[in-house]
Amino acid sequence: MMKLSLDEVKYVAQLARIEFSDEELEKFRTQLDAIIGYIEKMNELDTENVKPTSHVVDVNNVLREDEVGNSLPREEVLKNAPCSENGFFKVPKIIE
Repeated sequence: MMKLSLDEVKYVAQLARIEFSDEELEKFRTQLDAIIGYIEKMNELDTENVKPTSHVVDVNNVLREDEVGNSLPREEVLKNAPCSENGFFKVPKIIE
């Protein structure tokens, strides 16, 4: 099994621009080793006759026609809004 070195973990942390203490680096080295070990174990499985799937259960799209239907009056929709202006929800600016 491949073992990660502390320098490799430090390098990944540097790439992510995250600083860790030596204790945290050792903890993550151990956890990453366990994850890589699990992946290596899974790679030992014979999956030649297993069909690729994206879901474990059958999933079917349930689509309907895009039709205009009844909706609530704007005043009723906005009556519980914390803040509204000119018939729209008013939200705080996120990006300056």
